[in-house]
Amino acid sequence: MRKLVVTQNVTVDGSIEMLTDWFSPQNQGDTDRDDVVEEIRRQDGESDALLLGRRTFEDFRGYWPLQTSDTSGITDYLNRVRKYVVSGTLTEPGWENSTVLTGDPVEEVAALKARDAGKEIVLTGSISLAHAVIAAGLVDEYRLFVHPAVQGGGRGLFPEGHVIPRLRLLASRTFRSGITLQRYAPA
Repeated sequence: MRKLVVTQNVTVDGSIEMLTDWFSPQNQGDTDRDDVVEEIRRQDGESDALLLGRRTFEDFRGYWPLQTSDTSGITDYLNRVRKYVVSGTLTEPGWENSTVLTGDPVEEVAALKARDAGKEIVLTGSISLAHAVIAAGLVDEYRLFVHPAVQGGGRGLFPEGHVIPRLRLLASRTFRSGITLQRYAPA
């Protein structure tokens, strides 16, 4: 059984929905984020599948393939990794190594996890899809990059009313920028 990892950027007040500019997808601005990018690249080496909802997929597809001067390695990874996009409306993905999953999202993700061959499956962004797989109990690990910002609103990682009585801390790391990485698994 493959491991499903939800990796999200989140504000201190718990929002993963980007309503303001608290998050930059590349090492941009005045803050040194080289150590964050290094950690992302390390995690990329542990996965061979990226799981996205349609809106996040379309955002990624419209941005990352166009980044010709990206030195972070993120563009290269996203172009070559096997991408699975859950959508009831998208028929042609228009990005190399992409497969559209048109069935029930929970059943499709459970089938991906059940495949014997492969490394980790990473879900990022894709709030509605994340809520569905969390509610179905399919997530094996949460990796939260907590940004030192308070947004004051926006959707959070967990579906409204969803309770996980206890999570087990796997690791915690602080980066030079003040971003922290918290890794949790269901207890």
